Amino acid sequence: MRTPCACVFFDIDGVIRDVSRSYRRALADTVEHFTGGAYRPSQKEIDDLKAEGCWNNDWEGARELIYRYFERQGSPRSQVPLDYKRLVIFFEERYSGKDWSGYIQDEPLLVDVAYFQTLDQAQIHWGFVSGAPRDSAEYVLKHRLGLAQPLLIAMEDAPGKPDPTGLRMAYRQVTDQETIPAFYVGDTVADMQTVANARKEQATTPWIALGVIPPHVKPEDRQLYGDRLRAAGASAVFERTCDITPAVVAAFLGQLAAHDSNGGQ
Repeated sequence: MRTPCACVFFDIDGVIRDVSRSYRRALADTVEHFTGGAYRPSQKEIDDLKAEGCWNNDWEGARELIYRYFERQGSPRSQVPLDYKRLVIFFEERYSGKDWSGYIQDEPLLVDVAYFQTLDQAQIHWGFVSGAPRDSAEYVLKHRLGLAQPLLIAMEDAPGKPDPTGLRMAYRQVTDQETIPAFYVGDTVADMQTVANARKEQATTPWIALGVIPPHVKPEDRQLYGDRLRAAGASAVFERTCDITPAVVAAFLGQLAAHDSNGGQ
């Protein structure tokens, strides 16, 4: 196994693809449907939910927003007759559709294959750790981006974030050492917390969280969104995924080396 100078793992939704008109639209549709058309969450309301750090799964996020709506109407969630299986089916009919004809068709890519080639040239190994189902993640990575055999840890492979199991699994597939610096690029509080949790469980590895502000965030809200990611543990926040270049990675590695040479001071 060739030793890389660093590993960079990416979340997919909001980092590799813009899901504001797909996953988020399906989530809003689902909430609207199961509240009888009475409530449709805005992008900001979805952002606020995800800022809580425990709603990385959009099916569960939709269910939570439905429950909260009915609680505001005076109905305890225990009395809301919500069938989770029906909710998932409805969501996936909107998102995936038949033969990938759903909202998944409306996902602009945020990087291209050349971006990953620059990482290869810099001896930076990379992969993906996502809470998306494997078939959806592979659709964008293989069919849309054209990556042949990307390293992917998907929903079916590990517990949901901020549990760091999936991130650590990806790391073990890239290197058999524990001292190679590892970056995780994400767009949510849960992504940043995942890195913090990985640091607790595998302290010999230098784990670095990098935040990306997803495209749907309005200009006037981007500073606040970035501040949330920093508060959750991001070492830096970027406007675009492609801004995280080999030079940026090298700068962080230089900081780590300087820190070590100073005895960790």
